Amino acid sequence: MATLFDLEGKEKRLAENNALMAEADFWNDQKKAQKIIRESNQLKVLIETHHSLTDSFAELSEGIGELSSSFDEDMNELISEEYTETMKKFEEFEIQVLLSGPYDNHNSILEIHPGAGGTEAMDWAAMLYRMYMRWAERKGFKIELMDYQEGEEAGMKSCSVLIQGPMAYGYLKAENGVHRLVRISPFDSNARRHTSFASVEIMPEFEDDLEIEIDDKDLDIITMRASGAGGQHINKTDSAVRMTHIPSGITVFCQSQRSQIQNREACLNMLKSKLLQLKIRENEERAAAVRGEVKANEWGSQIRSYVFAPYTMVKDLRTGHEAGNVQAVMDGEIDGFIDSYLRSMIKADE
Repeated sequence: MATLFDLEGKEKRLAENNALMAEADFWNDQKKAQKIIRESNQLKVLIETHHSLTDSFAELSEGIGELSSSFDEDMNELISEEYTETMKKFEEFEIQVLLSGPYDNHNSILEIHPGAGGTEAMDWAAMLYRMYMRWAERKGFKIELMDYQEGEEAGMKSCSVLIQGPMAYGYLKAENGVHRLVRISPFDSNARRHTSFASVEIMPEFEDDLEIEIDDKDLDIITMRASGAGGQHINKTDSAVRMTHIPSGITVFCQSQRSQIQNREACLNMLKSKLLQLKIRENEERAAAVRGEVKANEWGSQIRSYVFAPYTMVKDLRTGHEAGNVQAVMDGEIDGFIDSYLRSMIKADE
């Protein structure tokens, strides 16, 4: 952990940020100022937690030393409780340290698309949407529904959600990939088992801090009336924007903002995020090639299976992490899968 956590570097960075915040013109660029404040708050939490854990381990060491010379049952029980609590805090801190990627501290854009299979697949996509919303609520993250296209009979055709909170992208990047469901279909009159797929795409959100230039002539922009799920959060005017980046073929859509201008800006940020995601994937593929890894580039390469019948189990196919309580997972208890993925990434780099 000492190798991963550069305390001196973080304290130096915090001091630099504090000096910037003390300057008279600090708020002239509000977005840059907010970014610095956000980073400083995260650094403070990490540094304070590091000092707190250092003190806790020192106290535990002292207590164990006393026990070794003069055993006392009450003290032994107290130290055992303190040890359990300290290790729990340490594990949480360890995950925070693992979130050290260049974009981990950004908000996250989550997109879900059903695979082939009609209503069954669209219902599965909607189930995943609910799972992630429950998870985000548990974390205290802010959720902004940018687009939600309902299915004809049930479920949904697609959705785009902005999830705002500390390390939102760092956590959710573990969920990027294809998710597989096996269950007795409620849409099958013969009650047969069906296998459904849905893809989950996770991207970091960027604003003005992303240096990706997009030429206006490369954009095909269509405005339309907002529709679909969202209730009072969707403005029922001709404010929705669909933006296509002609060179890459990437299309984004936003209808959550109050004006066409705001939706256009949101689309542009989403497009930049998608273009950056392409670069990230290219870098990962090159790194995998260097390590000699073979990864199937097809829909069959799922990251996780959710089995409702004939038995119940959720298993991550990358890490082997399993959970038998399927309902708890579908209610948003996915931190075990996220944590095991983050730890596996550290091992892969060693």
